[in-house]
Amino acid sequence: MLNSIGLQNPGVEYFMQYDLPWLKNQNVAVIVNACGSTIEDYVELCKILNKADIDGVELNLSCPNVKAGCLAFGTTYEGVKEVTSQVRKVLDKPLIVKLTPNVTDITLPAKGAEDAGADAVSLINTLLGMSININTRKPYLANNTGGLSGPAVKPVAVRMVYQVSQAVNIPILGMGGIINGDDAIEFMLAGASAVSIGAGNFIDPYTSVNTVKGIEEYMKNNNIDKIEDIVGKVQMN
Repeated sequence: MLNSIGLQNPGVEYFMQYDLPWLKNQNVAVIVNACGSTIEDYVELCKILNKADIDGVELNLSCPNVKAGCLAFGTTYEGVKEVTSQVRKVLDKPLIVKLTPNVTDITLPAKGAEDAGADAVSLINTLLGMSININTRKPYLANNTGGLSGPAVKPVAVRMVYQVSQAVNIPILGMGGIINGDDAIEFMLAGASAVSIGAGNFIDPYTSVNTVKGIEEYMKNNNIDKIEDIVGKVQMN
């Protein structure tokens, strides 16, 4: 999927008043994805979220489906460290930093997040992509480029999760093209402590449920008692 839908939403006040109460009744952990256009935006937003009854914040420092803003923060060690450290000063809750794959060396932003006090990193966000209508000779997306997600990005995501797992000591939330249990196990072997499913839900609303079943089946077939026993256990050639 190639998307450029942006990050429009009703805002944090609306979320806290209307959405959060419903989420709290679902007996699930609530982790809020936070994004801004400036460091001040991130800090102000996280000040508000720090008072909310939530379980954590995922700091979105990578969004290639918007024209400007947070993408610039996520591409360098210094940029990630700066915004993360400023947010860490006002946020007492668990902090996950979401990283962009559109960099030369993914380990540098990951180290920036760790050094600034992040509790975990999540990767990867979408790859920057483009598609052109050959009849009009114009890009299909009004924004010209957008974020590529789904199974096509999985090999890139697995590779980056492995690289980051060798560079940092904080947990990794792996994502990028997961649609079944085998995909999830692959990410965990590469070093992810947990996984997330996005585009797969558009293919099948039961993707997450079936992925959990697939993980359980793999563990039974391989006599694995704890999921931690496979995290980072890839055997390189």
